[in-house]
Parts: sequence; C-alpha cells; structure tokens
Amino acid sequence: MSLPLRAVSALAVLAVSSVLLVGCGPEPETVASPTAAPSTTTVTPTPTPTPTPTTGVSPLRGTVVPLDEITGPALAAKIDNHWDARPQWGLERTDIVFEELVEGGITRYVAVWFSDVPKEIGPIRSIRPMDPEIIGPFKGIIAFSGGKRPFIEMIWATDVHAAIHGGKDGVHMFRSNQKRAPHNVVVKAQELRKAYKKLAPPKQQFDYATAATQASAAADGSSAKGLDLVFSSESHRAWRWSEKAGAYLRSQSGRKDVDSHGTQLRATNVVTLTVKVDYGTVPRTRLVGKGSGTVSTGGKTLKIKWSKKDRDSRIVLTDSDGEPVTLAAGNTWVELVPERGSVAIVK
Repeated sequence: MSLPLRAVSALAVLAVSSVLLVGCGPEPETVASPTAAPSTTTVTPTPTPTPTPTTGVSPLRGTVVPLDEITGPALAAKIDNHWDARPQWGLERTDIVFEELVEGGITRYVAVWFSDVPKEIGPIRSIRPMDPEIIGPFKGIIAFSGGKRPFIEMIWATDVHAAIHGGKDGVHMFRSNQKRAPHNVVVKAQELRKAYKKLAPPKQQFDYATAATQASAAADGSSAKGLDLVFSSESHRAWRWSEKAGAYLRSQSGRKDVDSHGTQLRATNVVTLTVKVDYGTVPRTRLVGKGSGTVSTGGKTLKIKWSKKDRDSRIVLTDSDGEPVTLAAGNTWVELVPERGSVAIVK
C-alpha cells in the first residue's frame, strides 16, 4: 500500500530527528592515562680528596722533611775513640751516637747516620758483644772492621746487614794515610748505603716534641750548665750547654772534642743511661733491662727512667710519673755510663 505524500514526509522528518538526537547524545567516557610522577635525579657530591702528605718526620732526628728523604737504610758504624783515632770523620753529621765502655777503660761509639750521610766516615773498629742490643732496632747496615767470631755471629743473628772490612763490602772501605793502623779504616758511606738502598728506613727510636721548648727536659727539667760523666779512670766526659750554639758542646778528659774540621762536637739532646756492665777481658754493657738516667735539652736536665725489653726493641724513656719523655728535634748522643762510673749534673 502506498502512503500518502504527507505521511512519507513526516516519517522522513522523524528519521532525521532520530539521527540528530543520536549525534547529540553524551560522548563516550574516556579513561585518562595516569600522570607520571616528575623524575628526580640524586646528585652525589664529589668528595673532597684527601691531600697526599708531602712531608714526614725523620725517624732518627724528629725533624720535618720531604717524604722522599725518608728512604733507604740507616747506616751504623763502630767508630774508634782511641786518642790516635781522633778527630774522627763524620761524627758531626750523625743522627744518634751511643758511647760505650770497652777494654782498657776507653770507649768506642756506635754512630748512626740517616738524615745526613757524609761521603766518608770512620775510623771503624771491631764489633763488641753489646752492639747487637744497640743496633737491633735500627735494622739497616752496620760497618765494622772485624771482631771475634762469636761477636760477629751475634750480629749475623740480627736483621742488620754486617758490612765487614775484608769481606765482600770491603770494596766500600779503604785505609787512610792520615792515621796509622789500626786506627785508619774509612768507609765510603754514601757508596755503601747506595749498594743497599732497597733496605727499609729505620723506625723512630725516640719520641719528639713539636717544638724545642715543649721537649720534656726543656719544659719540666731543672736549669743546669751541663753534665760531667765518668766511664772509668781513663775516660772522663763533659757536656756544656751553649746558648750561642743552641746545643751542648762536648769535651773529653778536659779537652774540647772536635770533628775533622776542628769544630767542637755538639748535640741537641744528651741522654745518659746508667747501665750494668759485665767486666772481663771484653766488658759487656747490658742494655736489655731497665735503669735510671737523665735527659738534657735546651739548658735543662730531667731525671728519667729507661727500659728495653729485648734486643730488637727500642729504648723507652719515661719521667718520674711514667709518662713518655720527648726530645727536641735534632741529633742525640746517648751515653751508656757504667754503674761503677758516675753522672754529675753541673748546676
């Protein structure tokens, strides 16, 4: 059946309206993407580099020096102190000197160089039974002219290299024509030390104050002109403080003790240790143990105690309260005075 034209028009309008109504309906719901959190970057601060030390404390003097100077071994030597051996070569440039009683009532030195090694040192003499206890803590090298087999074996038992005149290290030694034998064996010190440059530097032997006025004797000691020492009837020693020199000046048997240049030997610190001595054909100082002593620095002297627990341990110095004793930076002489001898503080 065909619809009338009016009805067809009405249906067309209705269809268009339906389409329009659908197009005008609510839009489909959109799910929003989650919002990303803002990114954060952790900045790690660059650490401040620790400065590399360029200086250190010279182990046998207490002075502040460039680190590249604290290398190589200590060089010790058994130095003759017979009157025919004086003046010796190189004593004025030592770091530490030990004086010990030997046969005949005279003395010899165990001298140690590290900070300032001269070209030549001497004259050297033979080893003695107390020397291992002196040099054990230093390691390094000891130069000597010989000695009895048992005494040399005692050195070989240490960690110290024995450089003996007449042995393989004899190439670093010679006899001087300036003195007569046996007081004329000289060591080419720099050359010998260079031959063993890979050996380790010595450990620090004494404690040092940061300033000379803070050293134990200078700070807490009593004012004194110096010391008079007696090793035996044949060996009298004296040290006198010189304000002008800023050091203690040394004398032997009433005469100035001078170096090879004619300058009086001197020390920043003078340490005396009263020691037991086994007397016999060859006297032997007993350095392992303990006892009393003195330390002199800057024109003042302090009474102390000393101890050494074994051959390779350093000597420990303490005051009357048991506190460590400090020295002033500089060279030191250690006087191993027998109990039969004496140490007098000169006021």
